[in-house]
Amino acid sequence: MKKALGATSTTDDVLAGIDLHGKRILVTGVSAGIGVETARALAAHGAQVVGAARDLVKAEAATAQVRKDAAANGGSFELSALDLASLKSVRACADELLARGEAFDVVIANAGVMATPFGHTVDGFETQFGTNHLGHFVLVNRIAPLIRASGRLINLASSGHRFSNVDLSEPNFQRTAYDPFVAYGRSKTANILFAVAFDRRHRGRGVRAAAVHPGGIQTELGRHMDSAQLHKMVDQMNQQLAAEGKAPLQWKTIPQGAATSVWAGFIAPADEVGGRYCENCHVGRIVPDDAVISAISEGVRAYALDPDNAEALWKKSEELVGESF
Repeated sequence: MKKALGATSTTDDVLAGIDLHGKRILVTGVSAGIGVETARALAAHGAQVVGAARDLVKAEAATAQVRKDAAANGGSFELSALDLASLKSVRACADELLARGEAFDVVIANAGVMATPFGHTVDGFETQFGTNHLGHFVLVNRIAPLIRASGRLINLASSGHRFSNVDLSEPNFQRTAYDPFVAYGRSKTANILFAVAFDRRHRGRGVRAAAVHPGGIQTELGRHMDSAQLHKMVDQMNQQLAAEGKAPLQWKTIPQGAATSVWAGFIAPADEVGGRYCENCHVGRIVPDDAVISAISEGVRAYALDPDNAEALWKKSEELVGESF
């Protein structure tokens, strides 16, 4: 009998005995970390994987094992150029995929940045909101016709959504002081809300969407944080956990971090995860707004699943990118 899945499950645990031959998947952010492992695990089970990345030279080197595992198991892997911080690049990637006309069973919107210094994308959006949300919003909506009926969209979110709800009146910090984690929280809340709204629009044809939190993992995502800042955050988390009678923070491995993405995309029942937030290979429960924020504390804020909030974000996103979906 297959063992129960949870926080320590890996991609190989989740996909044990699963045959993905004939499945075609798009994974963004395959130049490092969770994106590379997600692509590897899927290709190793026979899937045809298209990996998208900004730096193709870096991605080519990072995915050498992905290609080996694909070749050994009847899968395939190819790269496509995608810079989520440039809508010109996003649209070019979408146009290329549409021109090929090959359908996807699952799209995993994995790429992202965290706690960046204040800055803007090519199109003038705050870096994290523009990259993490708006870039994927345009890409996924443009290629939505390619997602097969019974297919899924999986958005990589984070427990960091609990730092902040979206602020649709001030998405670019033009009038308020910039805080890198508030900005990160807004972008991750947006990832969840996008899944909620996309699920509502496409469930009628059998396509479902979910958001997933991979857990606390040490990857390149944290490259904008200095060691002293990270140490302070971990100390604060451990104090909070100790006050709750819980063990200190244990970082996940990258295969453990990628596990919930493949679980939500291929294993979990569609009606169980559709329009929901998932973590540790299960659906997350709603927690109060004052619940502890840490890399291992579970739960999702109600504002991140609110359908009215999701619709307002969708409308604002269309306004910002100048395109209706």
